[in-house]
Amino acid sequence: MIKDYAKLALRSIVTRKLRSWLTVIGIFIGIATVVALIAVGQGMEKAITEQFEELGTDKIVISAGGDAAGSAFAAGLASNPITYDDLDAVQGVRGVDVAAGMISRLALVEFDDETKTTWVSGFPTDETAKVVEDIQSFEILEGRDIEAGDTYSAVVGYNLYMDDFFEKPVEARDKIFIEGIKFKVVGVVDKIGNAQDDTQIIIPIDTAKEIFDTGDDIYGIMVKIDDGEEPSVVAERIEEELRDFRDEDEGAESFQVQTFEQILEQVGVVLNIISAVLIGIAAISLLVGGVGIMNTMYTAVLERTKEIGIMKSIGGRNSDIMMIFLLESGMYGLVGGGVGVIVGALMSLIVSKVAGVALGIDYFQADITWWLIVGALTFSFVVGVLSGVLPAKQASKMQPVDALRYE
Repeated sequence: MIKDYAKLALRSIVTRKLRSWLTVIGIFIGIATVVALIAVGQGMEKAITEQFEELGTDKIVISAGGDAAGSAFAAGLASNPITYDDLDAVQGVRGVDVAAGMISRLALVEFDDETKTTWVSGFPTDETAKVVEDIQSFEILEGRDIEAGDTYSAVVGYNLYMDDFFEKPVEARDKIFIEGIKFKVVGVVDKIGNAQDDTQIIIPIDTAKEIFDTGDDIYGIMVKIDDGEEPSVVAERIEEELRDFRDEDEGAESFQVQTFEQILEQVGVVLNIISAVLIGIAAISLLVGGVGIMNTMYTAVLERTKEIGIMKSIGGRNSDIMMIFLLESGMYGLVGGGVGVIVGALMSLIVSKVAGVALGIDYFQADITWWLIVGALTFSFVVGVLSGVLPAKQASKMQPVDALRYE
């Protein structure tokens, strides 16, 4: 019976091609938008998660204010910045293996008579440097890293080397000027995948203190914990130690201590909020599409009134009539959903590619999962069915005699 109902419903849709396509437009636009947004959001979250997993869970980041994860927050901009005294206090906390400080500032950089502004970071050159490099995901592509004893040596980001920043590529053994001071380029960092890291310059932290005149202030503290320690537990100990050291009350701290899990959770929350807002907007299109299906089904009921009368006169039940029209409205939704899934998938791939190029992020990829496709098709079918309930009820309640006499 269901098979016969489906054939009748499909025949009606195919017969009225133009009306059918106009009916599903609202559905496929809404579904396409939802699929594209979810696919891009999932892809971004998956890529970020993978990057954090590669770094390991044994790292903790400490910064001034509430911007532990934000790379645009430089030391000296906070009212109560992190200092070397804080670094010493953190290093003495139980469970901390290594703690390292770093400095990061926007600076004027000149190369081959061309001047631009970019981030310059001061890294330690002792045994603590490995912690910062691990968290920043740095690998040397050409030359070497800065070492103990280096003063005016620099390592440049990938974009400076690949002719994407200055007109000419910056290579090892070249000379550049940072805030008017000459540096020798000793190495190039391999591509990281985001524009800020790939355009930054790394110099020894003592030299950075000198040219930026930061005194004892530092950008933040990177911590590697001892093997077997729980990151959240060590983070709590660090918070307690810094509160005591800085004489601050709980809840009113001028610093923030975050594990990578906490940073990842915050990123996920932001992505979910953005997706929820945009999906809510896309839902308006689905509502319009549902109204369109309802209107089409009311028209179909009027056009097929005599057909309904004939079916009822030869034994068709109210439930049979209702099922035919519900299946038809559901198919409108399903067809719209199918088109929407295809269009949405293509949109997500295009958006992720364009945004990745624009932002300089390689890991911005859409993630189109099977459950997203099945969920979108199921949801569109349900929307179609619900939109056809009232017209289907109207058709099922028709009296055979009145339906046969309808002109």
